[in-house]
Amino acid sequence: MKRRLIIMALLGLCGVMAGFAYQAAARERDYRALVARGDAALSGEHTFEAIEAYSGAIALKPDSMLAHLRRGETYRRRGDLEAAARDFRRAATIDPSATRPLEALGDALYERGRFARAVETYEERLRLDDASELVTYKLALARYRAGNLTGATAAVEHALLMDQEHAEAFYLLGLCLSDSSRPSEAVTAFEKAVALSPGLIPAREELAALYATLNKRTDELEELQTIAGLDRTRPERQVELGLAQARHGQSELAVLTLGQVLERSPGQHLVYSALGRVWLDIAVSRSATLPPLERRVALGKAVEALERVALAADASSEVMTLYGRALLRNDQPEEAERVLQQATRRYPVDQAAFLAYASVAERQSHLDAARGALIEYGTLIVEEPDFAARARHVGTLSMRLNDPTTAVVWFEQASAGRPGDVGLLADLAEAQLGAGRGVDAAATLARALERSPDNTRLLTIAGRARRPQ
Repeated sequence: MKRRLIIMALLGLCGVMAGFAYQAAARERDYRALVARGDAALSGEHTFEAIEAYSGAIALKPDSMLAHLRRGETYRRRGDLEAAARDFRRAATIDPSATRPLEALGDALYERGRFARAVETYEERLRLDDASELVTYKLALARYRAGNLTGATAAVEHALLMDQEHAEAFYLLGLCLSDSSRPSEAVTAFEKAVALSPGLIPAREELAALYATLNKRTDELEELQTIAGLDRTRPERQVELGLAQARHGQSELAVLTLGQVLERSPGQHLVYSALGRVWLDIAVSRSATLPPLERRVALGKAVEALERVALAADASSEVMTLYGRALLRNDQPEEAERVLQQATRRYPVDQAAFLAYASVAERQSHLDAARGALIEYGTLIVEEPDFAARARHVGTLSMRLNDPTTAVVWFEQASAGRPGDVGLLADLAEAQLGAGRGVDAAATLARALERSPDNTRLLTIAGRARRPQ
């Protein structure tokens, strides 16, 4: 009896085990079917159905690295980078020896702008296998975006040891070297990049900028010409070329280049703005050599071209400033003043608009407006090469406005920047006298006369200072 019970128990246990085995096999079969269904949906760009299938596979097999990886890739394709990173991180935890989840996680972190975390992830990936040139390049790119130029340079140089034909890696190396103030080496890297990939326009743009910095004018123009040829659908490429030609003394060629753009793309405000700038430059820079008639023609063409843009409702402050300058040169001061005043009120404002407006307002004897523009200009700039000159100008305008008190403030600031300027000390002394500050004026005159005891102007002011007030 006892033996019979044991046999029955064993048979029952075998049945249970067989049931478990059947269920496990069925679960594995269903899991594989769901993964296959997800793959098929993903290949057809049906990302929602793919996510549903992969999620079903994960429900059947929570420790599946593959299902988490595939679902993460699908989330990434949908643009849900946070969910993608979560799945990639889980896949990497399930199989710490797998390289693909770590690389995918690094990619997702990079795309989210979390560059420092991406660097850590790529470094972890490379510790598993450091033979991947692509991942090493990605590490270099992440380090560059994280601001680690030294680390980025080292990584991209290592990547190039593995693949000397990777144009983007040479481009990245050029960026690292350029940002590290190594322009000549950067040029070499960018030149290698465009040799490997002639259509790599960002590398050519950097190359053109470096050529300009290194004063390699011919190389710069050739590079800009190539870029314009590669990207014919964008008029701004031709505009950039034309403006560079004008900067390098080839104004006639610049006019021809910009005119050809207008023939292909009439009505382009950007082109009219550039053309007006070139004609204005011709009239101003050659004013001493151009015959009067040719100068008038150049100014007329500058006004005509800029007028097409500056009178538009969306005209920029920069364009309006150019137009105002052209009008002033064309002997239209009233119109120039009106346009330049508008330019100072158009945002984002061109800082030069305030200086140009101050100049024409002063010419029109609108001294208070000129002074206000010069003061407001100072509130916009971070570094001013010659603050003393502007401060002195504000002080001079204040004296002309019979406002010696304000003049004293500005002359004092100007004199602080040029302590040895006797003329400025004379200006300050006169303003102090006008403001009723005779003691201060006497002290200022004493300082000035120590430097220039025979200065006629100083002696005249000193004589006035000694008179009874």
